[in-house]
Amino acid sequence: MRSIYIKFGLSIVLLGLAPFFLSLFYIDLLSEILILAIFALGLNILVGYTGLISLGHAAFFGIGGYTAALIAQHFSSNLFMTMGIAILGALLVAGILGVLCIRVNGFYFLMLTLALSQMIYSFIHQSTDLTGGSNGLSGIPSPEIAGFQFSNSVLIFYLTVIFFMVVYLLLRMVLNSPFGTVLIGIRENEDRIQSMGYNTGLYKYAAFILAGGIGGIAGAMYTYFNGFIAPSDVYWTMSGNALFMVIIGGAGTMLGPILGAGLIVILETIVSSYTELWMLILGAVFIVFVVFFPKGIVGMGQDIYQFLKDQLLSYNKKRHIESKPNNVKRRAE
Repeated sequence: MRSIYIKFGLSIVLLGLAPFFLSLFYIDLLSEILILAIFALGLNILVGYTGLISLGHAAFFGIGGYTAALIAQHFSSNLFMTMGIAILGALLVAGILGVLCIRVNGFYFLMLTLALSQMIYSFIHQSTDLTGGSNGLSGIPSPEIAGFQFSNSVLIFYLTVIFFMVVYLLLRMVLNSPFGTVLIGIRENEDRIQSMGYNTGLYKYAAFILAGGIGGIAGAMYTYFNGFIAPSDVYWTMSGNALFMVIIGGAGTMLGPILGAGLIVILETIVSSYTELWMLILGAVFIVFVVFFPKGIVGMGQDIYQFLKDQLLSYNKKRHIESKPNNVKRRAE
C-alpha cells in the first residue's frame, strides 16, 4: 500500500512539473491522454470488472460534454455548476438506459447499448436549435472559479490532472472494496454470485450508473479542452476507441486503460501525420493485442517481469549449487 502512495505522489510531482519542461504541443497531448484515460476508466468498470461489453459509452461522454457546453453558454461558466450539472445529466441518462440494458447479457447487451447510444447521437445531430446539429457547439466559454478563468492550455492541463487524480483515487477505492469484489464475481460466474444471495442485477445497475457518471466527467473535460463539441464525439466510433483503450491496455486493471489511452492517442497523433490510413494501422495493432497479448500491455509487462524473475532465480540457484563442494553438489543433484 505504501508503494502505491509513493508512486501516486511521484506521478503528481512529474505531471505538475511537465509544463516547465514540455512544449504546449506535448502539454495538449498529455491533457487529451488524461481525459480519454478517464473515459476509458469508466468503461473499464463495465468491461474489465463486470464483464459487460458496451458500445454505447459515447452517449455519456456526449451528454456530459453537451450539458457542460450549454450551461456555460447560456447560464454560467462556473466550473462547479457546469461540471456538477454535466455529471448529474450523465448519471440520469445512465440510470434510465441502465434499467433496459441490465436485463440482457453478452451480445444482446452490446447491441442494446449501441442502439440506445445511436438514438442519443441522432437526437443531438438533428436538434439544430439546441445542439447546433452537425456543426456542433463552438465558442464555449472557459471554465472559471470565483472569476479565475482556466483560459490557456497549461491551466486546462492542471485542471485535467486534478480531475484525473480524483477519479483514479475514487475508482481505486470503490473497485478495491467489497463492491468491486462482487463485480469481479459477476464477471467470473454470475450464477454462483446469485446463489450466494447477492442481487447481481442491482450491482450491475450501480456499475452502469457509475460508468456513465465517469463518462460524463470525461465529456465535460473534453469540452473544456477543445472549446468545442460535435456529434462525432457521440458517435459509436468514440465508444469503439474507448473499448480499444481498455482491451489494449489491459481490461480489469486500473493502469491498463491509462496505458491504452496513451498508446491510442500517440499512435493517432504520429501515424495520422504521415498517412490517412491510420485507422487501418490502429486496427492491425488491436488485432495483434487480441490474438497474441489478450491481457493487454499490463499483462504483457507482468509476463515479461515473471519470465525475467524466473530466469534470475534459476541463475542464482545454479550459481549457488556450483559454489558448493562436490559432495554437496552431488546430493543437490
